[in-house]
Amino acid sequence: MLFRQLFDPETSTYTYLIADLETKTAILVDPVLEQVDRDRQLLTELGLTLKYCLETHIHADHITGTAKLREATGCLGIVPENAQAICADRFMKNGEVLELGSVKVEAIATPGHTDSHNAYLVNGTHLLTGDALLIRGCGRTDFQSGNAGMMYDVITQRLFTLPDETLVYPGHDYRGKTVSTIGEEKQWNSRLVGRNRNEFIQLMANLNLPNPKKIMEAVPANQRCGSVAA
Repeated sequence: MLFRQLFDPETSTYTYLIADLETKTAILVDPVLEQVDRDRQLLTELGLTLKYCLETHIHADHITGTAKLREATGCLGIVPENAQAICADRFMKNGEVLELGSVKVEAIATPGHTDSHNAYLVNGTHLLTGDALLIRGCGRTDFQSGNAGMMYDVITQRLFTLPDETLVYPGHDYRGKTVSTIGEEKQWNSRLVGRNRNEFIQLMANLNLPNPKKIMEAVPANQRCGSVAA
């Protein structure tokens, strides 16, 4: 398996390139519109054919590159089940597996940051957590039908029950951290460690964070898979 982590400095978004080296087929997870040329160049250099663009959720802080990549490569755009994106080619529900040669990507439904959100477990070892579980943190729950109680449940019951050595690759990091593990987050994640469900809900209700700068343009565009014109 080829696994690459790519970064968008403007929004601190990670995009993940996953490929099966035998079939030379690839998946991009959470592509960013402004980085499409970079991603396409890398695919060309590595001799890979893009089969799927996979979203963890409908993003509020950046516009997805899926529409542009789909137009250029003929790949399919995939979003979590119940996501408000009628343009998607496919919706992935909890437990569903996407296969590319020897690469298996399993969807784990992790709503809470938004009402439709998936983490993706790649070959049982690499967990792409989107905006659910972050390194030493978690995604906010105060817009897009977010629900702090639901987030606490899915992190503690679905993610923290994976093996401790499972690698955690988040959708963002604002402090330059690139990877963690389930074991580390169970021990050091300050949002969750030592807090019960009610305490977590209270904490999340009092963060008072400003809205993402691009929320007004990003959400409607991402409901169209990143197509900027309606």
